[in-house]
Amino acid sequence: MTVKMELFKSRDDWLKGRKRVGGSEAAAILGRNPYMDNQRLWEIKTGRVESEDISSKPYVLYGTHAEAPLRELFALDFPEYEVGYKENNMFTNSKYPFAHASLDGWIKDTDGRMGVLEIKTTEILKSMQKEKWNERVPDNYYIQLIHNMLVTEFEFAILKAQLKYSYNNDVFLHTRHYIIERQDILDDLELLARQEKEFWEYVEKDERPPLVLPVI
Repeated sequence: MTVKMELFKSRDDWLKGRKRVGGSEAAAILGRNPYMDNQRLWEIKTGRVESEDISSKPYVLYGTHAEAPLRELFALDFPEYEVGYKENNMFTNSKYPFAHASLDGWIKDTDGRMGVLEIKTTEILKSMQKEKWNERVPDNYYIQLIHNMLVTEFEFAILKAQLKYSYNNDVFLHTRHYIIERQDILDDLELLARQEKEFWEYVEKDERPPLVLPVI
C-alpha cells in the first residue's frame, strides 16, 4: 500500500486530474448526496456528461474564500495541532485505485498521529438545515470525511463547520467542531471502500449501475 500526494500547478490542472471518485462525490454512491444520484455520477465518470461548474455560485465562492482564514483560525484555537496545507493537492492510495482525496488541510497531534482537516461553511435558511447539524455531521459530509480518511490512511479527522445565520440585517456565526477517530468507524470505512469499488467496476465496464435514490 502506497499513499502519495500530488500537487498540481493550477486549479485547471487539478480539475483535469480528478479522474477517480473524490470525497465530495462519494456520498452519491451511497444515496446520501442530496444533489446527485449514483447514475449521474456514473455518467460524469464515463464521460457522458460534464460535471456542472458551480465555482461561481455565491455560496461556493464564500466557502472558497473563507477556507484559508478558517484554517488559520483553527490553528490559533487549537495550538496543540500542527496544521499543514498545499494548494491543489490530491492524495491517492494504491490500495484504492478508484479513489482520490483533496484536503482542506492536514493536522498532526501531540502523539504524531496524522488527521484530516475539513472545513465547511453553510448558510442556515431553514430549521430543517439546522437539525442536520445537531450533535452529528450531515451524511454527505460524514461520507466525505471518511472517504478522505480511507485514501490518506490518517488516524482521525476534524470537521470545522461554520453555520451562518442572517436575521434583522445582521449576521450570526456558529462554529462547531466534530472529531472522528478511525478506530470508531472501521465498519463504515470497510463499507465505503466496498461500495466505491463496486461503483468503479460499473465505470470500467461502461455499464450503468442500479439507481440508488438519494435520501434527502
